[in-house]
Amino acid sequence: FALRTKAEDKGDYWELNGQKLWITNGGEAEIFIIFANINFDLGYKGITAFIVERDFEGFSVGKKEDKLGIRASSTCELILDGCKVPKENVLGEVGKGYKVAIETLNEGRIGIGAQMIGLAQGAFNHAVNYAKEREQFGKPIAQFQGMQFQLADLATEIEAARLLVYNAARLKENGHKFIKEAAMAKLFASRVAQKVSSAAVDILGGNGFTKEYPVEKLYRDSKIGTVYEGTSNMQLQTIAKVLLAE
Repeated sequence: FALRTKAEDKGDYWELNGQKLWITNGGEAEIFIIFANINFDLGYKGITAFIVERDFEGFSVGKKEDKLGIRASSTCELILDGCKVPKENVLGEVGKGYKVAIETLNEGRIGIGAQMIGLAQGAFNHAVNYAKEREQFGKPIAQFQGMQFQLADLATEIEAARLLVYNAARLKENGHKFIKEAAMAKLFASRVAQKVSSAAVDILGGNGFTKEYPVEKLYRDSKIGTVYEGTSNMQLQTIAKVLLAE
């Protein structure tokens, strides 16, 4: 973890100093979980999770990012400048924040996979409806075999992604190992979301490139799936690590 935020024990409280970037819903949240290191010489064993409230002294929300997609959700910088945190606001144990972070990421990947499936399904539905209505050469474009094959291929990939996510969720729900499966689900579902939303823009043609139709937004939103909760390369690394350890 290249974590630079520092936590110092001041006796009656902890003092946090540093910055956090790319914080989802940072503009609206009232309570934050902040990870900081109590001793950088300890590496990840010094990472500790703290519960920080918005009105704590020394805490502020900084710049709101102007993003490509998911624009309805704020993404902000958090600033900790001598932020005073009560001793009882340590989440879990001192020095065990790494475990909290990793467990949250592993579970969160299933949720991102589900999000990407919903996005892909929405884009697909718009594309199918448009193909049924848009006419060329005297009939709806959905009646052309070339269009039918495209739609069939997209539907198959959406269903495959959905089953990967369901499987990861099933394993997690029943207390089984799920890290590899969660990474696979997020990796594949995010790829499918990009492919389907891009195809939807193509199917709608010029209309798909305008804000009058919703697929351009879905296309922009799909990109985040390969970025947050661990990039696609991180998912590949996680999958390979588990495979080679089995």
